[in-house]
Amino acid sequence: MIRRHELTDSEWELLAPLIPSASRGRPRTEDRRVINGMVYKIRTGVSWRDLPERYGPWKTVYTRFRRYAIDGVFTRALQRIQARADAAGDIDWLVQIDSTIVRAHQHAAATGRKGGGTGRTNRTITPSADPGEA
Repeated sequence: MIRRHELTDSEWELLAPLIPSASRGRPRTEDRRVINGMVYKIRTGVSWRDLPERYGPWKTVYTRFRRYAIDGVFTRALQRIQARADAAGDIDWLVQIDSTIVRAHQHAAATGRKGGGTGRTNRTITPSADPGEA
């Protein structure tokens, strides 16, 4: 049964071959289950610790998400899926640019100086002599 915020069978068929498989070690939690946990977390905004148990241990889902993000798995998967869709003519690359300008009120700036600094500096003040001697 496919639930809300989970990948459909056709989406999984596109993604499954692009997910690295474990070559050794102990058997890991089913890939589709973990990926659905990632999708659920991203779509709902729930914290990792509050993931429903049906996705497996939250730490497993988080660890794999982090590993895939660092290793570029998601970026490569997106590029390959886009390339396939583009080759099939399923992507319309028309781009529209909006030239709307939003002006801020003159008092919206932090200071009147260039660079928008806050006027504060990170100076360390060191006493040059014992205050009692002055």
